[in-house]
Amino acid sequence: MADSAPQAGDPGERLLALIGQFAAEVHPRHVTPVTLTSSFERELGFDSLARVELLQRVSAAFHIELPASALSATDNAAQLLRLLDQAGGAGAPPATVIDLHQGSAAGLPDQAATLLDVLAWHVAHQPERTHIVLHDDRHDEHRLRYRDLLEAAREIATGLVERGLLPRQSVALMLPTGADYLASFFGVMLAGGIPVPIYPPARQAQLEDHLARHARILANAQATFIVTVAPAKALARILQASVPGLRAILLPAELRRPATPLPFRAAASDIAFLQYTSGSTGDPKGVMLTHANLLANIRALGQACGVTAGDVFVSWLPLYHDMGLIGAWFGSLYHGIPLVLMSPQAFLARPALWLQLISRHRGTISAAPNFAYALCLRHVGADTMRGLDLSSWRLALNGAEPVSVDTVTGFTRQFGACGLSPQAMTPVYGLAESSVGLAFPPLMRGPRLEVVARAGFVEAGRCLPAGPGQDDTLTLVSCGLPLPGHQLRIADELGRELPDRQVGRVEFRGPSATAGYYRNPQATARLCHGGWLDTGDFGCTMEGELFITGRSKDLIKRGGRNIYPYDLEQAIGEVPGIRRGCVAVFASADPASGSERLIIMAETGSQDPAARAALRTQLQQLALDVIGVPPDEIILASPHAVLKTSSGKIRRLACRQWYEAGQGAAFHAHPMARLRLAAARARVTLALRVAGAWAFGAYAWAVLAALATPAGLLIALLQRPALGRRIAHLAARCLLRLTATSIAVDGLERLPRQPHVLLVNHASYLDTFVLTALLPDRPGYVFAAKQELRRHALVRAVLTGLGAIFVERADVRRSADDVAAMAAVLARGDNLLVFPEGTFERAAGLRAFHLGGFMAAARAASPLVVAGLRGTRAALRDGSWLPRRAELALTVGAVFQPAGTAWRDAARISAPVRAAMLALCGEYDAQGHP
Repeated sequence: MADSAPQAGDPGERLLALIGQFAAEVHPRHVTPVTLTSSFERELGFDSLARVELLQRVSAAFHIELPASALSATDNAAQLLRLLDQAGGAGAPPATVIDLHQGSAAGLPDQAATLLDVLAWHVAHQPERTHIVLHDDRHDEHRLRYRDLLEAAREIATGLVERGLLPRQSVALMLPTGADYLASFFGVMLAGGIPVPIYPPARQAQLEDHLARHARILANAQATFIVTVAPAKALARILQASVPGLRAILLPAELRRPATPLPFRAAASDIAFLQYTSGSTGDPKGVMLTHANLLANIRALGQACGVTAGDVFVSWLPLYHDMGLIGAWFGSLYHGIPLVLMSPQAFLARPALWLQLISRHRGTISAAPNFAYALCLRHVGADTMRGLDLSSWRLALNGAEPVSVDTVTGFTRQFGACGLSPQAMTPVYGLAESSVGLAFPPLMRGPRLEVVARAGFVEAGRCLPAGPGQDDTLTLVSCGLPLPGHQLRIADELGRELPDRQVGRVEFRGPSATAGYYRNPQATARLCHGGWLDTGDFGCTMEGELFITGRSKDLIKRGGRNIYPYDLEQAIGEVPGIRRGCVAVFASADPASGSERLIIMAETGSQDPAARAALRTQLQQLALDVIGVPPDEIILASPHAVLKTSSGKIRRLACRQWYEAGQGAAFHAHPMARLRLAAARARVTLALRVAGAWAFGAYAWAVLAALATPAGLLIALLQRPALGRRIAHLAARCLLRLTATSIAVDGLERLPRQPHVLLVNHASYLDTFVLTALLPDRPGYVFAAKQELRRHALVRAVLTGLGAIFVERADVRRSADDVAAMAAVLARGDNLLVFPEGTFERAAGLRAFHLGGFMAAARAASPLVVAGLRGTRAALRDGSWLPRRAELALTVGAVFQPAGTAWRDAARISAPVRAAMLALCGEYDAQGHP
């Protein structure tokens, strides 16, 4: 399409025909006549992404490059026609290439504690080196060195201090991509303030409404100043009325002053900036990110990406969102690699320019949401592709919105002809609450796609592999493993961690995690619980890798913009003819574009066609006024059609599911009584499930206390290990029987009759109870317990009453006494039970082995027996004290004979032992993981 030939005829007629055809595609059910003055937004219902698509088609049809401003400067065909008259032929980046790597790099600011330290380090070590190449709308490029950025930032900081900015006061930045934004951001930090990036207006005609929507953010942030573009200054009085603490709206030029010494020195624990997750909700959430958070994330991302001094980052991502601000800019700054930066508007006006800059500057890393890759697929034609060389592009990061399998495979296939490596496409996962990045796949592996059975996914939330030839399937895309030093888990509604392939809420923790939302304790309480942060997304893990399956939040993302439905629902409820409190606004996936469609479902009792048509027009206009984008579809539903909870809250997810199942027809036809009944049943089922889980947990603990107290005291008093092991065996078996815990046992007959070392994986506190109940008690097994347990008198007495030996788990191979003690157990005819991992952790995976048990077996010439425990981690996870029912299994596997008594012999045999244990325990190999 991008290289189609222009048609003959009058340009105005051709343009109207093209727009009319496009309007019919966008809203096939509501065809509106197109005239030269028909508003793209208010009358034709084109949102920002639709206007991008339209401009691409116009450029292709007329063989003209429209300016980047066309997206914001045109709202009807007449305005677009004037731009066509003024525009020239399709342009291209200049031929001269700026040298991005002058001399050798100085290294990395490893000791930097703040972003300001990072910039100061580069200025001290390589001030003349290119930091950023700014590509403007005229295809001119401007070099910005580290020294240039620091000097400009000091001038801005001096101006802010002179105007009275105090440390830790916030300053809002609403500026387009450019040198002023870069200098202002660091200028605020140098002055001691907290930058608050917010997105600039898409169209000047909507500037007042745009700023009014930001008033709540500015009030929550207690912004002292807002630094923005000239047209916004006239609206200072409006914002100051809503935000009493806002002193002035300023231009960067008004702030520049000759730099003076700045006394403020930021600490690692200081808030570096606030990242607001929405501008259209009554409950604004400003993610607090400290310098320590940001640097931890940037360093982890650099490790995951394998960043070197030879890399070049090319980006069009907006600098008011975390992916462009932290991932592209701050990441390039820290690692000392050049950043080629263009504006989002320039990309939207001409997607091919992004790829041309990667080709021109030999870009190695670039990132974008899925819609950007889809846009290139549709609008980069054969003529442009012939001039592209994408062989340098090693990381095409795809994140910030749901990843489309079709887009991933289509982009890789189409641009493989331009040298793009099949392994370059890299789906990733992150969120502002984790600074920016959270999960990253193995380097240069390419996308991992998992085809799962739809039935198990829908009915039980299980992502089971689809069988051969199975048709009803879903394809999920892996986002990889947690970044180094970070953890994630999948949890159910009780906060209990779920096993692999089970869908639940994605939660995380790590050094990049925010402490919460600025001046919003209620939202922070919903975010943080038990040391974990809720991402608001559903997902599952497979072999430790994260697969996102859907959003649990009501957040709607459109073209990189976040929309919350509440304000729009409230406003629509006030419209005469609409039933108040009976409105649902939700997103529905559009497989064709890989993005989301915005759907409004509103109840009305009116059946008059003219009145319903008027309501549609009014609701479309209202959506533009409240959230700044038009809806894709408006459903005027019968009374009682919008689903609610028992407390009266709108069930948006259920409404979306019914819409997607019947394409909205069911909403028009009846109130969906059957769905209400199904919803009621689901609520009752969930309530019973929750109550049952708590009841079982309380009962299990009560039984344990009733059995363990007398048994433990008796064992501690008798101090007769053989009898103590018999008592423990009987008590553990009673515990399993009274709690109706069944365990699948296989291979006990393979246990040797001679003394041996039994090696078992360690996943839970339940392991010792399960093994004590299942293993023979005569002659019994002596546990090798960690040395720390000796500190507790009662625990020590019970363990010595069982004959346990205490070992130093930190470095057992250097403890000859521990090895000798274990060998003595075997020599006297007892068996030895060893957890070679030494301890267990919350996260799944078989971890590195300690070799003490191996050395003891070699010294006593005793066999090594491998066994695997399954299910205990799910039954009682580390950090949780609520046991749950789970499928448990113990399998006894192969028997190994030690080959020698040296440490290297023990290390050599540990490899096949580990492989055997991995096959039995059902967990992935986490050896070497942090």
